[in-house]
This record gives sequence, C-alpha cells and structure tokens, in this order.
Amino acid sequence: MATFLYRLGRLAFRRRWTVVLMWLAVLATAALAASQTPGASDERFSMPGIEAQKAYDLAQERFPGATADGATAQVVFVAPDGQKVTASDTRAVIERAVTELADGPQVDSVDDPFQTDAVSKNGSTAYATVTYKVKVADVTDASKATVRKAVDRARDAGLTVEAGGEALDSGEAGGLAEGIGVLVAALVLLITFGSLVAAGLPLLTALLGVAVSLFTITAVADLFALSDTASTLATMLGLAVGIDYALFVVSRYREERAKGHAPQEASGLAVGTAGSAVVFAGLTVVIALAGLSVVGIPMLTKMGLAAAGAVVVSVLVALTLVPALFGMWPNAALSRASRKAARTGRLVEEGARNGGTRWSGFVQRHPVPVLVLSVVGLGAIALPVANLQLGMPGDEAKPTSTSERRAYDALAEGFGPGFNGPLTIVVDAKGTADPKGAVRKISENVAATEGIVAVSPARFNGTGDTALFRAVPSTSPTDNKTKDLVKTVRAERPGTESTAGATFLVTGTTAVNIDIADKVQAALFPYLAVVIGLAFVLLLVIFRSVLVPVKAALGFLLSVLAALGSVVLVFQEGYGAGLLGVDQTGPIMSLMPIFLVGIVFGLAMDYEVFLVSRMREAYVHGDRPAQAITTGFRHSARVVVAAALIMIAVFSSFITEADSMIKMIGFGLASAVLLDAFVVRMAIVPAVLALVGDKAWWLPGRLDRLLPRVDIEGESLTRRPADGSGTDGHAADSPAGVHV
Repeated sequence: MATFLYRLGRLAFRRRWTVVLMWLAVLATAALAASQTPGASDERFSMPGIEAQKAYDLAQERFPGATADGATAQVVFVAPDGQKVTASDTRAVIERAVTELADGPQVDSVDDPFQTDAVSKNGSTAYATVTYKVKVADVTDASKATVRKAVDRARDAGLTVEAGGEALDSGEAGGLAEGIGVLVAALVLLITFGSLVAAGLPLLTALLGVAVSLFTITAVADLFALSDTASTLATMLGLAVGIDYALFVVSRYREERAKGHAPQEASGLAVGTAGSAVVFAGLTVVIALAGLSVVGIPMLTKMGLAAAGAVVVSVLVALTLVPALFGMWPNAALSRASRKAARTGRLVEEGARNGGTRWSGFVQRHPVPVLVLSVVGLGAIALPVANLQLGMPGDEAKPTSTSERRAYDALAEGFGPGFNGPLTIVVDAKGTADPKGAVRKISENVAATEGIVAVSPARFNGTGDTALFRAVPSTSPTDNKTKDLVKTVRAERPGTESTAGATFLVTGTTAVNIDIADKVQAALFPYLAVVIGLAFVLLLVIFRSVLVPVKAALGFLLSVLAALGSVVLVFQEGYGAGLLGVDQTGPIMSLMPIFLVGIVFGLAMDYEVFLVSRMREAYVHGDRPAQAITTGFRHSARVVVAAALIMIAVFSSFITEADSMIKMIGFGLASAVLLDAFVVRMAIVPAVLALVGDKAWWLPGRLDRLLPRVDIEGESLTRRPADGSGTDGHAADSPAGVHV
C-alpha cells in the first residue's frame, strides 16, 4: 500500500498538469450532466415495514388522487379577547380572507371554517386549510406571498392571525452556516501552517471535491430518487473530511521537506505515509455511512451512500490533486523559515519539542488519573441518555418568533393539545357485507378509548369499501401519553375487528413518528454491531494489534454516548437551551442516534488512524513504546487538533440556523467531535497505550500470518535504494531548494 501510494504521489507531482486538467474535466463533465437533469427528487419520506406506512400506502391505493402529496397550509384566526369568530363582522373578515386565499396561484381548494366545522367550541378560534395542486418543493414564492397578504389584511381588521403548515416552510438551511464553517476553517489552517498557500490548499481541494460530488449527486438524483437532504449531508461531510485529508498530506509534505527531501520525493513520501492513513480513514467513514442501509430506511440508505461517495472523492483528491499542486508550487506550502532554508540548503527540523510532546509526556507520567478522569467525565455527560425520548419535532419546536409556532400554539389552545397531531384510522371493509356498519362500530370503539376526545365523520372512497376518519388525542403529539394511546388502540384492535368484521390501521403524522422511533431504536444495536465489527477487522489489519481496535471501539462508544447525552441535556431537558436559541424543548429527532453513530464513528476513526498510525510507524521503525507515543504526538497532535477544530467549526456553524432539527444535528456532531478528539483520542488513547506498553502492539502469531500486510506505516519506503532512486524507476529529485 505505502509503495503504491508513494509512486502515485511522485507520479502526480511529475504529471501535475495532466492531473489538474483531469480533475477540471471531471468537474466540467459532472456540472454538464447536472445541468441536463431535473435535480433532487421530492419523493416523500417512507418507512417500509411499519404500520403507519402500510396504512398510508393502503389509503393511496384506495383513494387515488385524494391523498396525493399536495402541499397544505393552515391559517388560524383568533378573535379579540371576549369576542367570537362567529360574530358577523369577524366572520366577514375571515370569509374575505378565505376568498383571497382561494384566488392564489397553485391553490386547489380552501376549506371555509364555517362550512367544515373548523371552529373551536368556545368560538374563539377558527382555521382554514389551504390545499395546493403541487408538492411542497414546488410551492412558489408568489403562492406564499398571497398567504402572507391575506394574513396581513385580516390582522389589520383586528384579528390575531397566524399561518403554518408544510407549504410555508422556507426550506432554506445551510448556506450561511457552511460559509461560516469555511471561514473558521481558513483561520484555523492559517494559524496551524503560518502560510496562506498551505492554508488555502486544503480549502481549495476540498471545495473542488465537494463541487464534483454535488454535481454528480444532482446528475443522478432523479434516477435514484435522491432528495436535497442527501446533498446537504454530502456537502457537510465532504467539506469536513476533504479539508482534513488534504491537511494531513500537506502537513506530512512539510515535514518531509524539513528533513531535507527534495519536493518530488517529499510528495511521494507524504502520499505513501499520510496517504495510507487517508485511505483507511476514508474506508472507515465509508463503512459507517454505507452501513446505514442496515436500518432499513430507504431515504437514510440513499443519504449514506451519497455521502460515502463524497468521501471517496475527497480521498482521491487528497491522493492525486494535492501532490499535483505541490508540483506546481513546491515551496509555497512551506512555512517562511522552511522556504528560506530551502533556498539556502539548510535543514529545519520542525516541532522537535512542541505542545504535543509536552502533553504526551504529561499523560505518560500520570496515565491512571488522566484515564479515570476522562472516563468518569464522559460517563457523567452520557447519563442523560437514560432519559432519551425519540420523536420528530414539528412546528412546536420552532422559535416563538415564527408564525408557524404561533399558529401551532393557537390551535392547541383553541382545540386542545392533541389537535395538532390527530390519528388517522384507515378502515379496510373490502368483502364486508355492511361496510358502513363496520366502519361505524370501529369509529365508536376508537372514540370510547380513554384519551380520545373527538372522532371525525368517516369519509368513504368511490367504491365504498374503504374509509378514513380522524381521532383526536387529549394530549400533544410529543407527549408520552399519546404514544401509550396509539399502543392501546392497536392492542385493542383484535376485539374491535372481530366485532366489526373489518380491519383497520393507524397512521397520521403522530403515529408515523412513533413507529419511526420504535424502528430506529430496534435497528440501533444491529447497526452498531455491523459497523463496529467491520471497522474492528479493518483496524486489526491496519495496526496488526488486538488491543488498538478494541480501545478504538470502546472509546467511540464513550464519545458518542456522551455527545447524545449532551443533546438530551440541552434539547430535551433544556439546560443551556436559551444560549442556543432553542425556545421549546421536546423529544430528540428519531434519526439523531443513527446519525451520530454513523457519521461520528467514521470521523472518530479518522483521528484514531491518523494519530495511532504515526505511533505505529515510529514503533515499527525502532522506537520504544513510550517514545513511539511521544513521536506520534509530536508529529500528529497539532494537525489532529486543527482537523478537529475545523470539523467542530463546520458543524457548529449549523447551530446558527433557525430550524431546531438543524441546530440539534449541528450541536450533536460538534459535541461528538469535540469529545472524541480532545478527550478520547488525546487523553484516553495515550493513557491506555502508556499503561500497556509493548502489549499494545501484540498480535497472536497465527492471526499475524493470516492477516494481509498493508504497510500503512511506510516500512517498505525505508528499504528503497541508498542512492535515493525512486521505486518507480526514476532518479530521485535534485536536492531541496533547487525547485522553486
């Protein structure tokens, strides 16, 4: 592996223009292909295997066109204190607003609240539902503007009016956040390298890799039904790992140049050593992302594979484009002192004793206290996970400054907390002698269930063999009592179906969220087993050690549980929520644990591979265990810290977004990287290795013979001819400083 990558690094250096033009051609081809396709799909989220999805599919089949994916919005009218919406003047204002809404572009229908009984019992609140002819993604700004104008006119007449619903969501997220992340990353790189070129090179190559990935995803989005979320995740991860991978290669190139190697030779050595770590770090990320298919959620599988493709592109860019740019500007990536030394022929040994060396020495002198404090600290942060509640936050989690949140609150106050999350009952009376009688019995039984406060009249399909009706719980959609209620209705189903002679299924947004949470929880442990098992084998091959993979996996579990605990502490229990602009706490997004496990596992293994591979390299080349730890930290600690800070910056920037789910994802990922990089990899790893000594690199003889040798530490590169000729058959470069 090291020899092959060494040759690749030298080849890319020599054929720099060919490599650069090749990547530009790939970028242009992907951009052209993307411009010829419809782009991201707006396919609805689906969850095969859950009851709520089966009910939705049955309704789609039996009510063709009636349950299409047309966008909806709700306009809520609240009369002034002490008045009712049924008063003649107030009613006239509402009916005028309904007429204005119905005349808007793309509108299919608007329900008049006085004709659809959408008025609260106390007469204080009414709502009109606007149904569009198009899907959510296709609702235009002009359509949204019509709603806002109607709302403003009704407000001017003295009513409190708010608008909510999926059709009014802006769908804008990430653009400003990603820009902030890139700016912070640039600052971190500039401080780390002390050179504008060295700082700019990882950013430039990472952005090119992200552009190639996004254009490619857009080109195939319609074919594979990829959504915008796939592009968002690919951008987030592609940017983070793209910068990191280039950062490690650039750092190793500077180090090899400081040792006196000529530019082409340094390029080959950088790709042969740091590039090997990049390859296997990338593989761990790809394993974690591709492993999302185990969960059984098509959208999540597609997101994982799209992001995995972006990671592969980032690896290829780091191995080819980065050394090609070294060839164009051999000395530009060096520090000022190193550039001066290159011109004079002196050697500059960078980082002989630095912060990494001092920290490593401290940990090795006090391994037990460092280990105990780190484990206990992470365990304490992870404790709130015991109270984890999963769900899908909706408008109730949005800031109170938004009209959507105020509309949600007004409906809950006027119609009860369960109004915002009704259950939809789909009755299959096909083959039943008296379908209407069967539906009536099921409706009566559901209405009699404790916790149901209202049941709507049933609506039959054209053939009269299937019916839909809504059941409104007494509690809010995110309340645990609502979850128990859904389970009760389903548990009592056999008796109800036996009496009625027809079957029914429970769906609706609330039921869907409950089913998703249950499925994700059931899939989490199998997913962990698959991902950690595959990564264990990979790390076993890389480090030829039993202890290192075990330590890596256990450290990851600690960091991801602590990160999830911090998310629960802030977004569910409310500690520090105000500082992040979170107005309403509630359940944690159902997919959050899977996201954390999948994404953070891959990123955590990045740091493990980069840091420990350098220790392994030193150990293989003759250092004693303690000295190998010090060597690894001397050369890698600063770069790992910079890489972690960049990822934290990229993820933390998403906390600035208004959407609570985006805040949650950004905060969770940033917390996980922070804890994993600075506590697990920087404290627990050296403490454990210091305690076990030589045993850290022990491997049973039989297993040693069975495992393939990949030479990630570059041992084969030390056996090249003494005259310095390259292993690719070309003479070595001229001495350092000749190329400028």
